[in-house]
Amino acid sequence: MRTTRKSSRPRGRTAAVAITAVAALGVSLLAGCSKDSDGPAKAGGSEGDGKGKITLTVGTFGVFGYKQAGLYEEYEKANPNITIKENVIERNDAYYPQLLTHLAAGSGLSDIQAIEVGNINEIVTTQAAKFEDLSKAAGVEKSNYLDWKWAQASTSDGKTIGLGTDIGPMAICYRTDLFKKAGLPTDRAEVGKLWAGDWSKYLDAGKTYTENAPKGTTFLDSSAGLYQAISNSASERYYDSSGKVIYKTSPSVKEAWDLAMEATTGKMTAKLKLFDKAWDQGFANGRFASLPCPSWMLGYIQEKAGDAGKGKWDVAAAPKPANWGGSFVGVPSAGKNKEEAVKLAAWLTAPAQQAKVFAKQASFPSAPGSYDLPEVKDAKHEYFNNAPIGQIFADAAKSIPTLVIGPKDQQIYTAITDVGILQVEQQGKSPAQGWAAAEKEIDNALDQ
Repeated sequence: MRTTRKSSRPRGRTAAVAITAVAALGVSLLAGCSKDSDGPAKAGGSEGDGKGKITLTVGTFGVFGYKQAGLYEEYEKANPNITIKENVIERNDAYYPQLLTHLAAGSGLSDIQAIEVGNINEIVTTQAAKFEDLSKAAGVEKSNYLDWKWAQASTSDGKTIGLGTDIGPMAICYRTDLFKKAGLPTDRAEVGKLWAGDWSKYLDAGKTYTENAPKGTTFLDSSAGLYQAISNSASERYYDSSGKVIYKTSPSVKEAWDLAMEATTGKMTAKLKLFDKAWDQGFANGRFASLPCPSWMLGYIQEKAGDAGKGKWDVAAAPKPANWGGSFVGVPSAGKNKEEAVKLAAWLTAPAQQAKVFAKQASFPSAPGSYDLPEVKDAKHEYFNNAPIGQIFADAAKSIPTLVIGPKDQQIYTAITDVGILQVEQQGKSPAQGWAAAEKEIDNALDQ
């Protein structure tokens, strides 16, 4: 899991979150292991220590699940001359500045480097020359990846510097017991129909809930998560396709902000800040009835809600497909073992391996070829009323638009949610005052 607030999708706040995701899915995915016809690629012996031995280093932030799913061991067994060493920095906000420093120096780099989705645009636009082009590498097939995921790591002239690992397709997680008490349906198919195709219908359900809310509960946890989900369901948000900053006039930002403000002023939210202690306690206390939840959040909810929440939570389709989070792996050109690193990167991100990571780690695959494998296709989550999460998130993933990501995407998002929205939710400022504060923060960030 990624749980640093300085990343567009949390990864690495605590190892406990990742371990929880493993525990959450290890038993309850209820899926058999597929017969893997895509065995580890055989490595060559042209580079290494002169004795045919090669040590490949993989630099990551947080838990990517490769080691936990046994993939390194599997690859090493098929390639006895290869040893894999993982270099892990827990938080992306510490990892990424180091990556940029090493790229500038041309030294200190791992053979394979992970890249968070919030940073991929900057790497593609400013650092592409320092990475190997993986688009034509042996074992790499564009058709193995979602079109929008492939596009995020590709330059305008067709060079692909990163292969997609996981993604964060969106759903709505909800408390069936609280929905029932408020007079809303509880069956996940019926719940999904309430707001299908329109985020404003989600708030219509929120109004019904608020009118009949069980004492001490709200419909939503936070307007920030709602804003994130809505704005992520568009193809343009803070930048247009030419790279121009458009957040002030963006229709998707306006829609997301207006609906977030409607939820706030309509007293539909618990006014919590995402990933704060009070937010965590809100899960345990049953303080809110629903929230937009990307696939990786299910393990987080289980950890924070605990045993008392088992069977009370369920998962329904979101109003519109959206993505929140994900990563890539790339091969720096300054590496000593580029040829073998490319082979390993291609193998780790192939559909069969992504399915294995999902079964162990709950990281949803970016390779649609994995969606028909039993680890994904048959996946159900026991904690969430045996919700068919493989099917729910795969359906969402296939329809996610290719969102334009700019170099200051994360700063703009943080200003809107952590400054603008929080001022309205927690400080009683008006929506106009909140937006003005966010705009000032963003303009300062863009000037840097």
